[in-house]
Amino acid sequence: MKLIGIVGGMGPEATCDLYLKIIRNTPANNDQDHIRTIIDSNPKIPDRTAFIVGQGPDPRPLLVETAKNVEKAGACFLVLPCNTAHYFHKDVQEAVGIPVLHMMEEVARYLKGKVDQVGILATSGTLRTGLYEKALSAVGIKSIVPGEDDQEKVMESIYLVKAGNLERGREIILEQGRQLAARGAQAVIAGCTEIPLILKQGDLDVHVVDATEILAKACVRFACES
Repeated sequence: MKLIGIVGGMGPEATCDLYLKIIRNTPANNDQDHIRTIIDSNPKIPDRTAFIVGQGPDPRPLLVETAKNVEKAGACFLVLPCNTAHYFHKDVQEAVGIPVLHMMEEVARYLKGKVDQVGILATSGTLRTGLYEKALSAVGIKSIVPGEDDQEKVMESIYLVKAGNLERGREIILEQGRQLAARGAQAVIAGCTEIPLILKQGDLDVHVVDATEILAKACVRFACES
């Protein structure tokens, strides 16, 4: 099997969530059946959203450095357990000689033919870049996103999770998810790797699309391909 490389730390708990989901999605009867995985959890990579909105340092130097570390350690392909970091996907891909899976493309592939429009709960950086909207539009799916004031609440929820206050973060994100469903979303994408930590399947009246889970399944599929 191909070795999985995780460029982590964005944030640390989201990195753990991806790895746990890789383990749970691997068909294994014993330790030896699991996929060797190399993780560099580097929480020193600057905030991606802050840079995109012009309020923070460029994360690319440390992001690329971390990716190269994982490649050098023997990974056969890389994944970024941070939705917003996919704004720099091209930079990372050009810096390494192994494939870098793309979370938004995997989510769009999963949703193709299942829904006509979806709601997106993600960072302001992810929404500003249009990463999900572009990938979804390419497969004929319309996107619904929070209004400006509601997006500020989504960001509050995400930073509460990063700070360890999952209970309050969950209260906020549940309300935002319900609002997207009320506006016609047939599914809601948990499009920030902190959000699946507080928003689960069954929490809303519509399907919750866990982007981290989809990326984990893509990792297992790619690692097991001959």
